[in-house]
Amino acid sequence: MTRFTLVALLAILGLVGCDQPSDSPNSGDTPATFTFTAIPDQDEAALVERFSRVADYLSAELGVPVKYVPVKSYAAAVTAFRNDDVQLAWFGGLSGVQARLQVPDSQAIAQGYEDQFFVTYFIAHEGTGLQPSETFPEDIAGHSFTFGSKGSTSGRLMPEFHIREQFGKAPDEVFSRVGFSGDHSATIALVESGAYEVGAVNFKVWEKALASGDVNPNRVSVIWKTPTYPDYHWVIRGDVDARFGDGFADGVQAALLAIEDPAILEAFPRQRFVETDNANYQPILETGRAIGLIDAP
Repeated sequence: MTRFTLVALLAILGLVGCDQPSDSPNSGDTPATFTFTAIPDQDEAALVERFSRVADYLSAELGVPVKYVPVKSYAAAVTAFRNDDVQLAWFGGLSGVQARLQVPDSQAIAQGYEDQFFVTYFIAHEGTGLQPSETFPEDIAGHSFTFGSKGSTSGRLMPEFHIREQFGKAPDEVFSRVGFSGDHSATIALVESGAYEVGAVNFKVWEKALASGDVNPNRVSVIWKTPTYPDYHWVIRGDVDARFGDGFADGVQAALLAIEDPAILEAFPRQRFVETDNANYQPILETGRAIGLIDAP
């Protein structure tokens, strides 16, 4: 092969190598994938079913690939949001505030209609003899007690706030034994079985379990509900417009507010999603700081 032929051949190969298809991941024409996660407040199968539907819906509405990324804990959801592994998350009140504090300009954009006036149920095993009460049930002192996840608003933050307010003591000074179940479904199961005598649970998870026959009301029942507070909400990172285009965050908010599919809404379960903003979660921020779950200032 002559020198001229060799040079010509290399030039041709170089041109072919540079001619990548327009849909190549390296070409810049493939839309970036918009990712989201959610706090694992129920069993994993229920979460995958719920959020796979949300991913499909958002992808159709936004015109970009959308992927649900499961996580193993509330803390992992906050970390994924902070590290930009996800750009949107379905958080509880506490985890949403924690995440927003770590990512500048992040915004709460939507909440369930019911999340405007959320409550926690205190539930008790039938063997305790504890009865429903309109006022805080002081007789829970001395019993074993389980919270949900350590980072849960309804399963930890608000019940601990009321326990401290009532007794002037930390939970481990009030109860014979304190545990953290990890999620609301597990809390119900632990109290129903008698492994713990009393527990704190998300009222929506309780009502769904009761309606579906997944809990025996003869073994475990609600003895008190807290005053209302804001809870679950969607939070979006402050830099999504720079990545996906101007107005993208507004488009995500509009898509969430427009969800009408009963299969999606019932899986949460929520009547619909309504607009919210960061200011609505100031009470959660102040409560979290007061009991040491959010660093001051």
